[in-house]
Amino acid sequence: MTDDNGRDDDKPGLFERLAALLTREPESRDELREQLRGAFDRKLIDADALAMIEGVLSVSESTVRDIVIPRAQMDCVSIDDDPADFMPLVLETNHSRFPVIGENKDDVIGILLAKELLNYYAEPEAFNLRDRLRPAVFVPESKRLNVLLREFRANRNHIAIVVDEYGGVSGLVTIEDVLEQIVGDIEDEYDFDESEDNIIAEGNGRFRVKAQTEIDDFNAQFGTSYDDDVVDTVGGIVLRAFGRLPKRGETVVIDGLRFRVVRADSRRIHTLNVERVAPAAPPADAG
Repeated sequence: MTDDNGRDDDKPGLFERLAALLTREPESRDELREQLRGAFDRKLIDADALAMIEGVLSVSESTVRDIVIPRAQMDCVSIDDDPADFMPLVLETNHSRFPVIGENKDDVIGILLAKELLNYYAEPEAFNLRDRLRPAVFVPESKRLNVLLREFRANRNHIAIVVDEYGGVSGLVTIEDVLEQIVGDIEDEYDFDESEDNIIAEGNGRFRVKAQTEIDDFNAQFGTSYDDDVVDTVGGIVLRAFGRLPKRGETVVIDGLRFRVVRADSRRIHTLNVERVAPAAPPADAG
């Protein structure tokens, strides 16, 4: 039987299929996961549904400490700076919210929404940074992610400052960080469509490259000879070159290619811009 929307009423939906699967109540989360994976093996649920359900379970077990953006990677604005001074940071990072600090990162005064800077350009003389700040929300590292997500939604807040057991700032966390634990990486304008190639020419000798691109494919495109004995992907090469997880906008030159980080989170690099660096001109003869 088919309803007015063309759906088959006799075909069970996802929840009906899960209910049929869970006729015996699991005694632990591990047993629940095994039953869900068994449902996937029997094609009762697809891979996306399985990943999302497992993400929900993970969020209920994980804490802010597991996903915090470290203090060292926080992009902050100083309360003493003029908007003209920190505007390059705003444009480079493309964040929508910035912690505003006093003497140091332990002294978070409030949160600046990037859109508030429109008021600065409308009336620069009348703009007062302190008056434009939203209150900062502080959460402990031990807070569970499902509780944090509920608070984010209830308070319509998108960012929280994370503090350690001594009250010092250890980093920050956003609602997007929490949601990505459930639905996977949330794409933005810097992401690729899944149907597109890993390497895309952008013109002027620049290429947009997924960090997960295998080294053999990268070598074939750029005529390089990077070794895949230690790492398997271009992102791995860049990580080794930095010696740490880089932030968006940072660059490194490796064997004549400049790699600029277009997108990265607190755990991995996602997208890179790659272009050749012109060789340095030989020094002119003194004679």
